[in-house]
Amino acid sequence: MPDTSASGRDERARTRKRAKPPATARGASRSKVGLALAGGGPLGGIYEVGALLALADSLDGLDFNDLDVYVGVSSGGFVAAALANGISPAQMYRLFIDDGVDAALKPDLFLKPAFAEFGRCLAALPGLAARATLQYLRDPFHRGVIESFATLAKAIPTGMFDNTAIDAFLARLFAAPGRSNDFRTLPRKLFLVATNLDTGNSVTFGPHQHAHVPISRAIQASSALPGLFPPVVIEGEHYVDGALNKTLHASVALDEGVTLLLCVNPLVPFDASAAIHRGPLTVDKLNQGGLPLVLGQAFRAIIHSRMHVGMEKYRRQYPDATILLFEPDREDPDMFFANILSYRQRKRLCAMAFAKTRQNLVARARTMASVLRQHGIAIRHDRLVDPARTVAAALNDPRPLRADSAHQNVRDTKRELRHTLDQLERAVASAR
Repeated sequence: MPDTSASGRDERARTRKRAKPPATARGASRSKVGLALAGGGPLGGIYEVGALLALADSLDGLDFNDLDVYVGVSSGGFVAAALANGISPAQMYRLFIDDGVDAALKPDLFLKPAFAEFGRCLAALPGLAARATLQYLRDPFHRGVIESFATLAKAIPTGMFDNTAIDAFLARLFAAPGRSNDFRTLPRKLFLVATNLDTGNSVTFGPHQHAHVPISRAIQASSALPGLFPPVVIEGEHYVDGALNKTLHASVALDEGVTLLLCVNPLVPFDASAAIHRGPLTVDKLNQGGLPLVLGQAFRAIIHSRMHVGMEKYRRQYPDATILLFEPDREDPDMFFANILSYRQRKRLCAMAFAKTRQNLVARARTMASVLRQHGIAIRHDRLVDPARTVAAALNDPRPLRADSAHQNVRDTKRELRHTLDQLERAVASAR
């Protein structure tokens, strides 16, 4: 029978006291930390990798491969899924941005013509042309013209490039040992958001909904920007880019009980009036750049204003959560006029994102330091004040072990081991 005497109760109390785990940098109740990444095409993914490199290099006590919740939209889904699969920001730089032997993501992956879509449209063209001709002949001077053009418009491809290559590439990437292309076996919570084309509603792929859909397929759906890529068919439903409804979908992470949410939004409207003071621009006025620049600026303005309205709403709905947003400068022409198909420009844009995020941390250090401290995270001021700190330094720096707690030692050991494996991968690839 259990000992109910006073001495027995005292002994059990002493045992519970001895068994209590040591306090960690985050306290006895560890903060739930999440990451929400917006879209922005390949350019957005490049910016997010640079920003994450800067945050990982400048924040102590934060491991981007060991967060509680990841939310990705469009190109942000690439980065979020890679992080949830244990691929570090440094590895992503070498896989997606660097032009060295490790580079696996080439520009032509996004530029394969959508032959299947073209074939579908060509097959439908004779029947559509015959119907359009009859419509025109019925009323050649009034409604017939409009109706015939509307009919012929159905022969226009819904996308110019084939995004099935993206699914295949990511399926191979997540098939490596220690990774998973299955939401159900992924050790961390990952949510990817797409838009159902027929209903206009947002659909979240993750551990709670549509968990059987492969992660690579969900990313393909979330990044299917209308006009560039055809809609992705999953179980009879057509899906397109997840940013059509919301920019960040941060509420997905906040609903999971996240108390610290880091957000990265790579697309902001370009302020040409302010940028011209930095030096001459490619064009004096954006309308001189033609339709692509005009549409690009309109798209950025819409999603940015919508996102800030959403951020204010999140702060009201989740008053106990800390939300930190990182964005580029509005007057930076590099982010607006960049050619993301150039590897040289990719590296330069990533370096710019790295530097901009460091500047953001410096400017907000006084207020941000106390907020982050509540979640067991410290700002590395010694690195932020170092003007020579570059992407190369962030790629090659394993963090030293700290002895503040057993829990943190384990986390740091994992981080150092991951860095060692990174270096080994590079050495093996170079030897080959």
